[in-house]
Amino acid sequence: MVHIHSCHSRTAFICLLVADGEVSYINTDHFQTMSDVIQLLPDSVANQIAAGEVIQRPASVIKELVENAVDAGAHCIKVLVTDAGRTSIQVIDDGRGMTDTDARLAFERHATSKIRKADDLFALHTMGFRGEALASIAAVAKVELKTRLEGNEIGTSISIAGSKVMSQEPVSCPVGSNFTVENLFYNVPARRKFLKTNATELNNIMTAFERIVLVYPDISFIMYSNGNELLNLRAGSLHQRISDVFGKRFNQDILPLKVDTAMCRISGFVGKPEAARRKGTHEYFFVNGRYMKHPYFHKAVASAFDRLVPMGMHIPYFIYFDIDPADIDVNIHPTKTEIKFENEQAVWQILTAAVKDAIGKFCEVPSIDFDTEGKPDIPVFDPSQTVAPPTTSLNPTYNPFSPSPRHASVPTGWQQLYDEPEPTFEEMATACQAEQLPMFDMPDTSNDGTPSGDMIIEEKSPAHYQYKGKYIMTAVKSGLMVIDQHRADIRIRYERYLSSIHSRTSGGTQKMLFPEIIRFSPSEAVMLRKIIPELTDMGFDLADMGHDSYAINGVPSGIDGLNFTTLLESIVSDATEKSGDSADEINKSLALSMARSTAIPQGQILDNNEMENVVNELFACSNVNYTPDGKAIIGILPQKEIENLLN
Repeated sequence: MVHIHSCHSRTAFICLLVADGEVSYINTDHFQTMSDVIQLLPDSVANQIAAGEVIQRPASVIKELVENAVDAGAHCIKVLVTDAGRTSIQVIDDGRGMTDTDARLAFERHATSKIRKADDLFALHTMGFRGEALASIAAVAKVELKTRLEGNEIGTSISIAGSKVMSQEPVSCPVGSNFTVENLFYNVPARRKFLKTNATELNNIMTAFERIVLVYPDISFIMYSNGNELLNLRAGSLHQRISDVFGKRFNQDILPLKVDTAMCRISGFVGKPEAARRKGTHEYFFVNGRYMKHPYFHKAVASAFDRLVPMGMHIPYFIYFDIDPADIDVNIHPTKTEIKFENEQAVWQILTAAVKDAIGKFCEVPSIDFDTEGKPDIPVFDPSQTVAPPTTSLNPTYNPFSPSPRHASVPTGWQQLYDEPEPTFEEMATACQAEQLPMFDMPDTSNDGTPSGDMIIEEKSPAHYQYKGKYIMTAVKSGLMVIDQHRADIRIRYERYLSSIHSRTSGGTQKMLFPEIIRFSPSEAVMLRKIIPELTDMGFDLADMGHDSYAINGVPSGIDGLNFTTLLESIVSDATEKSGDSADEINKSLALSMARSTAIPQGQILDNNEMENVVNELFACSNVNYTPDGKAIIGILPQKEIENLLN
């Protein structure tokens, strides 16, 4: 029973609310003096707000549409993009399709076929469970959908632009769905303006596409960019899918991994120690078919390779977790790439044991190998076999006392070696005096008996001193200067390569006698095609062989002794990580990558002339104190601190 009593005061209107024996007071003065400010947003505005999180770039559109096609049970999915998704994105699948009602309802917010109640969030086996993807896409682009349900004779075509339904009509189309997204962000100019270059956006599309195709090897995928086929992946095994996406080099560089426990099931592949790379390694975690980033589990994989790979090297891996959805939470981040595990520590131990087992099972752990070449093969004793006595053979005609011809072992003419005796010391001294030649090298002295000026310079200590093959030490007015030779050479080479790119003149190309073939993944090939002009300016000569393969016909002069394929892979990886819109940013990234790869390594012994060249070239640079990535090059030990050490 609720009773409402009211009374007036000089300052406010007070309501007395009595409910179930409890009394509450509500001051309604603000409701009298102010108008209502809370209102519901229109659907179009709400969808644009949601699109700010769900649809960030063209890659986000492809991710959502392809995942919906996978959930629809498609066997073949085609993706066609124009201008890296700016102009057009088309996703075609042969899945179940939709009715005309479902086609219209799919573009409403929070409309999904994946879940029915809140408990379903803890048993997710599909991707698009939020029901915001299609509504967000339709809010910032022009979308056309053609779909037909299996069993229906005719399909449905619906066109939406800016959350407004333009038309819906029956149409003849194959079973499945055909989404066409045009003019992405046409009504949000700021979002469209800040999209990256076509090469960068296409690289993001390939990255998102790879994360999907690696989960579903039983589905065939085809991708086109501006009419050119980038990927054509046939259905097959996971090992074949990895090889098709990243190159045939992975056929021999990965080890199978599989463990089944009551808590989780772990499968996939992990790279061999010799497949370790410093940059551009392929590291993938998947949980119940969903891509995941997890630094904690990455450390578990890295710890299994302790003392097997050098410091700073990374191992490729493709690891798949099959775990109860109730034990994980995928809703902690809008991108759904961060997943929380209930038993993280236990899964960490299982993963570490699984990786170590894979390494040990395939004999990838270093062992003590004994040299058995030329050693007798000793068979294992078998008691069931009878041992036959050894047989002997005799020569009845052999007589040890019979004379046999012998050949002289002493060479003839040895007496001539001693016919002429060696000259004595007195005879050698007499001959030297007659020819006025010094018997020994004597120091050059001046008239007063002191060494000459040239001799003083030669006996003087060198201007530079190398400490432990890492640092160049030289005396300056304020104390002792210490130069990191590796970082100094990075700065020198960085400015040299950057100058070559800006001036469009290479320092020279060294042709290779036998060209090397290198194959990149589709995403890496996209970036390589973007930076080929800059690589040419540096001195590289690359020829496109098709299917993302390139022939290295020439390399910059002066980089002998390097692995050119590894160098190119590192350059492309750095460019992918630091790709920007401006050409200047890309040029700096390429120059820095080249400088790091070709710089003087730590521990290399330098003579005095080489140290002199490093110091002179360093002080000719625009910045002598720091490397391009901000690391210190020079340190000075003051004179006072040196004197204090000896006091």
